[in-house]
Formats: sequence, structure tokens, C-alpha cells
Amino acid sequence: MVALAGCTNAGPPWHLTNVSGHLPDLDFSLTGDDGRPVTGASFRGRASLVYFGYTHCPDVCPETMGRLMEVLAKLGPDAQKVRILFITVDPARDTPQALHDYVGAFDSKHAEGLTGTDWQIESLAKRYRVAYQMEKRDPNGNYEVTHSSAVYVFDAQGRARLLATDNDTPDAIAEDLRRIVDQRS
Repeated sequence: MVALAGCTNAGPPWHLTNVSGHLPDLDFSLTGDDGRPVTGASFRGRASLVYFGYTHCPDVCPETMGRLMEVLAKLGPDAQKVRILFITVDPARDTPQALHDYVGAFDSKHAEGLTGTDWQIESLAKRYRVAYQMEKRDPNGNYEVTHSSAVYVFDAQGRARLLATDNDTPDAIAEDLRRIVDQRS
């Protein structure tokens, strides 16, 4: 038994779902909310909280962004080591400016909106197993997008580490995120 003890993973279990080795690294080519091209590598050096949503979302997206603001507040100065990447699932309406205004209403210092072509968004969603679907348009042309609500946690090297769901509290997310931020490799 003593020999096996040295082979176990040190540290307490994660509160969130551990996806290490099950999802690909942070890798994409999109457009930032400043209109410039960005890649997954652009965000290396800080942990990333990746969320797929859209600016016209009436409930889940603003609630999730609000929870992520709570998480950052709980991190205190360590929030500087974290970036929120809000990736649209509605690129037709979510222009870079619309995304800039939306994420800026929450926290322009730590959050960035990302968009791309329909193909880029579809490919990225498939890569991370994100489900979304455009609903029928109403007579005024308005529509909602049904989408997954998970938040993906990537470490500073861009490796997929954890998955947070609506059931995870800001305290649990912050505790696990602090462990990710404190890890050096």
C-alpha cells in the first residue's frame, strides 16, 4: 500500500467535473470584440473561463455572466490571472461591437466577446460538445437560441481542465479555479 500512495494524485477532489484529457486544448481562430483576429494561443498565460452564449439571451446568459462575476470577486487579486471568453452562438446578430457592449456591461477588464463565421462557431461548438439550436422566428423576425450552459475551465497553458454547470455554486467554482490558477504547469 505504501508504494501505491506515492502514485496517487495529491490534493482534494474537484468540486467541478474534471475533464482533463477528455476535451481538446483551447484552440480556435475567431474575431475578438475589438474586431481583431484572435486564436486560442492569444489567451495563454491566464486561466480561461469559456462560455457559449448570445447577447439577446433573456435569462441563462446574463445569469451565468453574473455568477462568473461573483467567482471573480471571490478570487480577489487572483482574478487578474483569469479571463472570461464569451463565445457567441448567434454570429448573425452578435457583431464585435454588440459583444463588446455586452461583456463590457459585466466586466470589460476580465471578459472578452468572440465571434466568427457560422462555420467557425459550429466547428468550435462541436469541438467542445456544445449543443445549440436556433428557434423559430416570431412575426417580427426575433428568435431565441437554445444552448448548453456549461462553463469550460482551461488552465494558463490552454488545457481543458474542468466543467462547471448551473448546479455548481460560485464558491465551488472559485475554489477549484484558485487551484488551477495556483498550479504552475
